[in-house]
Amino acid sequence: MGKQEYARRDFLKAVSLGAASLVMPGCVNGAQQLLSGSSRKKPNFVLILVDDLGWRDVGCYGPASGGFYETPNIDKLADDGMRFTDGYAACAVCSPTRAAVMTGRYPARLGVTDWIRSRFQGGKIPVDKKNPTEYVGGKNKKLLCPPNALWMELEELTIAESLESVGYTSCHIGKWHLGADDWYPDKQGFDFNVGGCDYGQPPTYFDPYFRKGQGQIPTLKPRRKGEYLTDRESDEAVSFIRQHKDKPFFLYMAHYAVHTPIQAKEDLTEKYRDKPRYGQKNPAYAAMIESVDDAVGAICSTLDELNLTKNTFVIFTSDNGGLSGVTNNAPLRAGKGFPYEGGIRVPVIIRWPGVIKPGTVSHEPVTSVDYFPTICRTAGVPLPGGRAIDGVSLVEHLKSNGAGKLSRDAIFWHFPHYRGGIAPYSIIRAGHWKLIKRYEGKTFELFNLKADLSEKNDLSQKLPEKVKELDAKLSKWLRATGARLPKTNPSYQPGGKSPKN
Repeated sequence: MGKQEYARRDFLKAVSLGAASLVMPGCVNGAQQLLSGSSRKKPNFVLILVDDLGWRDVGCYGPASGGFYETPNIDKLADDGMRFTDGYAACAVCSPTRAAVMTGRYPARLGVTDWIRSRFQGGKIPVDKKNPTEYVGGKNKKLLCPPNALWMELEELTIAESLESVGYTSCHIGKWHLGADDWYPDKQGFDFNVGGCDYGQPPTYFDPYFRKGQGQIPTLKPRRKGEYLTDRESDEAVSFIRQHKDKPFFLYMAHYAVHTPIQAKEDLTEKYRDKPRYGQKNPAYAAMIESVDDAVGAICSTLDELNLTKNTFVIFTSDNGGLSGVTNNAPLRAGKGFPYEGGIRVPVIIRWPGVIKPGTVSHEPVTSVDYFPTICRTAGVPLPGGRAIDGVSLVEHLKSNGAGKLSRDAIFWHFPHYRGGIAPYSIIRAGHWKLIKRYEGKTFELFNLKADLSEKNDLSQKLPEKVKELDAKLSKWLRATGARLPKTNPSYQPGGKSPKN
């Protein structure tokens, strides 16, 4: 990392922290109070983000999972902490959620609203190194769509950069997918980057992690032929914790699993071949989930061994819903990419020993943008000034064991792109009400999630006033975030196939 980049980050931190201290004078004192209990040592943070893990793919979210998937270590996290029934990813696909997790800002505000194309997929980096701005779309599409970014801009402030200002060491392991070389994790505050690059999926899950046409993972040196990638990530995580146990650390364990290619260790796959499926279908996928669970177990066992558990704040979640065809998300409708609950509702588990009552269940809707302010609040870092932070701190909710309500009226999504048979859409959830707004085809779908979790009963025609109310809030949010909307394609030629909803 060059001196110029260090200067940029130092300047950002100085400005943001200085501004924050002016506008939120009580923030630091409040955070210090959080640390004034049994130990004044700053807490460690472990954020585990699994790729494409569905809401029903974890045992503690059963009985829908039926017992086919085995996740005893993840389930124990829930037993020891708080499980959120209404946890959400900020997008139904990966890169936007990852950007939201890192910054506490909605994808619509960041301009990262679809998955980022890696270089091997045609994501060519422009000579001027500026993200594209021109709308895109062929003659067979009714709408022109805003271009997706090729990277998350370095001006965005990440969790790692915020924690760096108060002495944390940060390590990224696994999937980054927020840009190529000049936008890797080490350019965004991470001291260590193991495996993070522009890839949205690994070439293969087995060492040397190579596939013709894609190449090797450039930031993960092969070490043992045939070694399974999730095991390697786990080993790297344990090594990082051991080496940095005496100072506060932030571990961002961003598994490549359980994204395609669906590849697992043969012995684990064999274990699931003869098990009752309970509506599930893929033994290799189940084996991949077990490997992720083993990694969670390895991290937690290491924290126990080093007497770090009581001082380590753990978040476990996924970047979007499960991929239909690989897993069955029922009772949720559809899966990855779709605006229905199967695409955006994900497992969320938080363990904070001494604060959260073990085995607590929360029904409060939470989403990816909430982790940044929660971690900052817990670490005693004021939120940055000069930029909107869309998430809310979960600290008081966690301390109340799920009894307290969060200080917001709604949560939002914005996906202004075509994706397969999916038309561009935006979403608002306010209370139990969810409105999907499409920019092509049927404009609105309205659901009461309390009465209709599977989204089978569209109420938009029966409750036009509720549609109007929610649409007004959604439109206001889109304007406030500067969200780019699809627009009419003047070159559209009727006759092509329209997206099916």
